Amino acid sequence: MKQIYLDNASTTYPKPPSVAEAVGDFISNCGMNISRGTYSSAFETGEMVYETRELLCRLFHFPDCKNVVFTPNITTSLNIVIKGLLRKGDHVLVSSMEHNAVMRPLVQMKESGTDFDRIPCTETGELILSKAEELLRPETKAVIMTHGSNVCGTLMPLKEMGEFCKKHSLFFIVDSAQTAGVIPVDMEECSIDALCFTGHKGLLGPQGTGGLIINDKLAGLLVPLISGGTGSISHTEEIPDFLPDRLEPGTQNLPGIAGLHASLEFILETGTDTIRQHELSLTEQFLSEISGMDHIRIIGQKDTKGRTGVVSVQMKDIDNALAAYQLEKEYGILTRVGLHCAPSAHKTLGTFPEGTIRFSFGLYNTPEEVHLAAKALGRLNTPFPY
Repeated sequence: MKQIYLDNASTTYPKPPSVAEAVGDFISNCGMNISRGTYSSAFETGEMVYETRELLCRLFHFPDCKNVVFTPNITTSLNIVIKGLLRKGDHVLVSSMEHNAVMRPLVQMKESGTDFDRIPCTETGELILSKAEELLRPETKAVIMTHGSNVCGTLMPLKEMGEFCKKHSLFFIVDSAQTAGVIPVDMEECSIDALCFTGHKGLLGPQGTGGLIINDKLAGLLVPLISGGTGSISHTEEIPDFLPDRLEPGTQNLPGIAGLHASLEFILETGTDTIRQHELSLTEQFLSEISGMDHIRIIGQKDTKGRTGVVSVQMKDIDNALAAYQLEKEYGILTRVGLHCAPSAHKTLGTFPEGTIRFSFGLYNTPEEVHLAAKALGRLNTPFPY
């Protein structure tokens, strides 16, 4: 049975062929570290990493590639910013649709005297921006917000929130896990102080790659979460005071960055608008084909306005997990079921604690696959026989 992969919100699959080729080529034909060797192949590796920083700045419209910091994933990136910035007595605002990559560090830091409030969202996931003003305190320091929900695909208003942060002298920190590479993000236009990204989702790169792009003002306030060797100013045991070295100790995932370099070139050549339109076309088809099914409940927005290619549904008559198992067992359709590491979002959407079955479409999915998924979902109106 052919498998149909519809879990691109977790990690995109497959990747562009150039990604695997770049990773394999690096391991087989280079494999040198950067900032440690004074031989030509080490400098070539350093040039590749530098070019990757430049590609990220080009994609997100940021002026200085030294402010691109590589990490293993976006969770690490968010922890670096959140734990590096906040001090006892500080307060931040988040949306009620946040992932645990934001919420768990904030909940953890409450023990050391920081606090947060959730800006409420509607039952379809849209931010109620007018409520943000009511939640401000004199000690509010930042807004930390996802760009797109990993549960239902609803987009948050980055530009409007950036204007709000600028008006109130707040730092604006964005979780772009679900949108980077698919939805255009202009850091300057949206007044974003730190953009955290992951390589393995919409950026079409390997797992184990991620990072953040941060302006000098915010970077200057961060206490490094991790410190160690950087290959620079090795005569001192003090942490470097310049980027990216200050926030980028240790050996990076250089094979992964080589793959990310290839995927970024692919995205910039293909165009985020092209990728987005393809994914939204599949989303529109899926929503249209399942909209008349009485045995399921579509979670979030029912059209493609202001959203990504992520669609969650709940089964009315059978257990969600059982339905997801049946989709794979009987039809080869791979989805994700449960709470998606986002209990706050599910509480907002009214799907806690049951969770949902999530279908997330990617660049390499086809209309035929979407039709088969909708058709299979339509057949799941009776309990699966044990």
